[in-house]
Amino acid sequence: MYAERRTGLAGAVSWTSVAPARRTTRVLPDGCVDLLWSSRAGLLVAGPDRTAYVSTSGPGERWVGLRFPPGVGPAVLGVPADELRDARVPLAALWGDRAVGALAGLAAEDPAAVLLAVAADRLAAAGGTDPVGARVAAAAATGTPVTAIAAEVGLAPRQLHRRCQHLFGYGPKTLTRILRLQRALALARAGTPLAGVAARCGYADQAHLTRDVRDLAGLPPTALLR
Repeated sequence: MYAERRTGLAGAVSWTSVAPARRTTRVLPDGCVDLLWSSRAGLLVAGPDRTAYVSTSGPGERWVGLRFPPGVGPAVLGVPADELRDARVPLAALWGDRAVGALAGLAAEDPAAVLLAVAADRLAAAGGTDPVGARVAAAAATGTPVTAIAAEVGLAPRQLHRRCQHLFGYGPKTLTRILRLQRALALARAGTPLAGVAARCGYADQAHLTRDVRDLAGLPPTALLR
């Protein structure tokens, strides 16, 4: 049981999930950072992944999350994305026990509202999102070469790499590869044959698509689509 809705906060998506029985879920890399509440584990942060993360939920466990688009999470959390890469950490490890303790009771009553409110407050205090992040993510999502992205945002390649590490948790090449994965799977789920997906997304051929999806997601595209 999973549902999501868009919010008015910097493109963030609010989502909920309830596991009727013990369940494992394969979470694919997407360049995003999530602020989470679990009925079992409390308040957590999910950093940007380089490969699929397999999450296990207990029977009846309820999850509520606020997923920030690529590049937005650091402004909300106050932590560079590369410090959270491939990690799931308690929110208290970032903000301290006192600050998170005050949120915990409120979150248990209405986690979606609390996550959104605290994220909005912190984003406003930070002065909003980094505009470079949105521009880089938009260019990477269309498969723009890294050199062209650097020129578009007015940064030298090394500067772009450092900025991407902070905003996304990894360099622009990895970001582009991950966003291409997401684009490819969206096309495949919409009914585009895999050969056509490979051609439209810039893979050398279908075999290249299969290898790249397996490397990032842990399964070939045919298995993911099933």
